[in-house]
Amino acid sequence: MSLLEDLNWRHACKAYDPTKKIQKEDLEQILEAARLAPSSSGLQPFKLIVVEDQNLKDQIAPSAFNPECARECSHILVFAAWDRYTEERIDTMYNFTTDERDLPRGRFESYTDMLKKMYLQEAAESNFAHIARQTYIALGLALAQAAELKIDSTPAEGFDNAAVDQVLGLEAMGLKSVSLMYIGYADKERDWLAPMKKVRWPREEFILEM
Repeated sequence: MSLLEDLNWRHACKAYDPTKKIQKEDLEQILEAARLAPSSSGLQPFKLIVVEDQNLKDQIAPSAFNPECARECSHILVFAAWDRYTEERIDTMYNFTTDERDLPRGRFESYTDMLKKMYLQEAAESNFAHIARQTYIALGLALAQAAELKIDSTPAEGFDNAAVDQVLGLEAMGLKSVSLMYIGYADKERDWLAPMKKVRWPREEFILEM
């Protein structure tokens, strides 16, 4: 199937079959799609946390707008952004980049100096907001990869971020949760959205050509 056919197939699953688990090789493809996502300046300023443990899913569920999905899905993917940019984080990523490309460290120093001047003086709130936006690119690619594999998914912002951060100990890692992605296989009898027509604005309403 083409990407467009896959995207037409997918919907936000509203009920999962808790007896059906995703195969490891399929899960790895979804994670790899997220890992390969582009990010601003190539910094990849976030982590992807894979929650399979039922006890952790049960702890996350009360903070979620759709707790049944959190409990019953095969895995919860948590997109967690850096709490802010730091000099060390920028240097660590660019040292890794130059090492991987067999370039001398400091090869991009003028660029990283610009990034530090731009980001480190920002207020924490706006700094984090820029970082958090990077996670949505990875979320979109993970959703598309899941659709290609015919794995049901639900992107979710409707949850108590502070509660999820506490359950997973994210503050100690310098991270904050941004979004969740439930993945698994739909319970076809309870997934009320599945039989409904997919609705998006028509092209003439959505696309502005200039």
